[in-house]
Amino acid sequence: MLSAETIKKIKKIHIQSRRQVDTMMAGQYKSVFRGTGMEFEEVREYSPGDEVKNIDWKVSARMDKPYIKLFREEREVVVMLLVDMSDSGLFGTKGRMKRETAAEIASILAFNAIRNNDKVGVILFTDRVEKYIPPKKGSGHIWRVIREIYTFKPENPGTNLSEAVRFLGHVSRKRTVSFVISDFLDHGYEKNLKIASKKNEMISVLLSDPGDFQLPQKGIILAKDFETGEVYHIDGSDRLTRKRFEESKRREYAETLQNMKKSGLDCIELDAKSPVADALIRYFKFREKKACR
Repeated sequence: MLSAETIKKIKKIHIQSRRQVDTMMAGQYKSVFRGTGMEFEEVREYSPGDEVKNIDWKVSARMDKPYIKLFREEREVVVMLLVDMSDSGLFGTKGRMKRETAAEIASILAFNAIRNNDKVGVILFTDRVEKYIPPKKGSGHIWRVIREIYTFKPENPGTNLSEAVRFLGHVSRKRTVSFVISDFLDHGYEKNLKIASKKNEMISVLLSDPGDFQLPQKGIILAKDFETGEVYHIDGSDRLTRKRFEESKRREYAETLQNMKKSGLDCIELDAKSPVADALIRYFKFREKKACR
């Protein structure tokens, strides 16, 4: 049973996400993510003027007369949301955790997809894939997506992006538009992302929090790594320690962005203090401009 507070949160994000899609993002998603390619439909007898390249030679040989393949435009898009449920998502200093931000991103993207009559699927992962929701359409499906992200209790604390991306390859027969929503606190995933991007449209959503980059000035701090469980002490009152900590975290963040670039992925940067809808709108506009070049 869900608590009254959890139900209230889910309803709130459900309503807000739908409102943002209906007002701020109307038409933008559709213009950026269109169905691509042609899908085989049937064969018919060849007629003068038909493209020779479309001749189905196997059928023609069997029927002893030329037949051509007919195709139809594939309009439907399958949107996959790969959502990081590792314990680092429980961190937050601006009134909400990264995991709540991830839930809002996922719900807005899902509403955009459903509004465009596309299917939405979800992969919830830690250091393994913990839940898979196959792609479907419909507003009831969106409610399930939001509820699962908000209430799902993962078994493992760590992150394995490669495992999630490999799983996507196993369950996706058609090309997908896949959003990887994570703080990317992992290593060695670049190769798998690059491989996946050859089959799918892969887009990273890089989550961060201001607290990721700075220590509180409160003397000796007992810090714990959410994912490894390691506990250590840091002198937050020491200016040099705080500076080194920030430089180290900024360097790691820059390396993550570089990894996205090497893997050929677009990256949506989103910190906890920024409105989710604004970040997505900026990205959609960027994609529209890129498509026009």
